[in-house]
Amino acid sequence: MASLWFWIVGVMVTAYVVLDGFDLGAGAIYLVAAKTDDERRKVLRAIGPVWDGNEVWLLAAGGTLYFAFPQLYASSFSGFYLPLMMVLWLLMLRGIGIELRGHIKAPVWQGFFDAVFSVSSILLAIFLGAALGNVIRGVPLDASGYFFEPLWTNFRLGPQTGILDWYTVMAGVVALVTLTAHGSYYVAIKTDEDLSRRARGIALLCWPLQFFLTCISLVATYFVRPGIMDNYSRHKIGLLVPLLVFGSLAVMLWANPKGKEKLAFVASSLYIAGMLVGAAFALYPVVLPARDPQYDLTIYNTAAGSHGLSVGIVWWTLGAVLAIAYFVFIYRMFRGKVQLGEGHY
Repeated sequence: MASLWFWIVGVMVTAYVVLDGFDLGAGAIYLVAAKTDDERRKVLRAIGPVWDGNEVWLLAAGGTLYFAFPQLYASSFSGFYLPLMMVLWLLMLRGIGIELRGHIKAPVWQGFFDAVFSVSSILLAIFLGAALGNVIRGVPLDASGYFFEPLWTNFRLGPQTGILDWYTVMAGVVALVTLTAHGSYYVAIKTDEDLSRRARGIALLCWPLQFFLTCISLVATYFVRPGIMDNYSRHKIGLLVPLLVFGSLAVMLWANPKGKEKLAFVASSLYIAGMLVGAAFALYPVVLPARDPQYDLTIYNTAAGSHGLSVGIVWWTLGAVLAIAYFVFIYRMFRGKVQLGEGHY
């Protein structure tokens, strides 16, 4: 049952990154791809009906983590208190930028909120990548299961690490490039004419960086945690993950220049899923590695009671069905190219 909940949390985190990832990517290219006020309104209309709903997956994943692995929730939320506060502020600033931009007609204030929306989107992508980098690298957990990390120390790996070092910064850059390309494909799907072409162009420019950073990050991860390959050695099915990752990159390279942005977007989604599933597969059954392996938090020493987990799967299934039905309805209702008109966004 603990293993099942491990993968449930993994699926919910993946759903958040895939769905809110294109919102963040759209914000990252917002000031570059959209040259006029009408084009910026189109970008906001493309994500307007769904951006806040996509963030529900982050809240749901946090709630599920609290229910299934309370010890992990307590350790990670206390140890990562500073970056979590920064992420919350960035989420709020991003929402403020989107909402107030549509209510204030003054060009100066519209430009200000455009910058707030774009910069907060870029920083969120970097922080989410750095967070994953911290989990893979490991944190300075002690025997009580708690830790503290400053924002940075000397940017080198060691017993006392910071939130930011060379590895986690690299993970943040990988996330930024990946989500920028992901958001570019989505903007290309939802818009037309020059804006769509510029979005496809940005995604095409991102591809060499994405491929290079993917290769470098895999090598760096093996250097940082040599044991990361143990599960792949024991379970050959895990070799499907790198096939999915590099196959998705190949499809993106082929589809984008041919104007098949929908196929490229699906491939980008599979790439993100492959990277996250690959990380979870490599870490299992560890949920938060320690710099000293004897203090690792695993599904066995952090999970809630088996009876609670068994009952919870029933209620989680009902909630998941409702959430999926809602998202299918929303995305079908707002399918197709966006058009400008009166009203918000």
